[in-house]
Amino acid sequence: MAAQLASDPESVTFTDLSRNPKAVAAKAAALGTLRVTHRDAPDMVLTTAIHAERTEENLTTASRLFLALMKRDEGARSLLSALPEVFPWVRHLDDEEVREFTVELLDALSDAAELGARDAVHRAIVSWRATARINADPDQLKDALHPLSDVDLGPVEVHE
Repeated sequence: MAAQLASDPESVTFTDLSRNPKAVAAKAAALGTLRVTHRDAPDMVLTTAIHAERTEENLTTASRLFLALMKRDEGARSLLSALPEVFPWVRHLDDEEVREFTVELLDALSDAAELGARDAVHRAIVSWRATARINADPDQLKDALHPLSDVDLGPVEVHE
């Protein structure tokens, strides 16, 4: 969900929620999802149970569909060819890295859908985007590929 200002119709302030919870609950029920902005804390989302259940169902369905496609050669080829449209930075990954990213992304989607591990997808995307960023910069790539065996990283402290 894109960031919204408290003045937007799909958001209210935490103060609004505390002062008029019935009206805020009614608005959330009417919209399905309502952002609650808070000056001193992260924003929250107020949603109906049915909306949350449908969101989970949609994620599970999409995850299972993508996993089923990956089990078929033509499906895997289609997913791999579509990846650059969704993630343009994959052009900086070699073919094996693209396959590894795809498998990791689909596994993460499955974990998010089946186990509620919501951060898994974000971690997979962020880590592979960082790899692409390094691959895109010849100096960073050279540094990343340089072995650390001849580099003194200083003393190591062991805490028990």
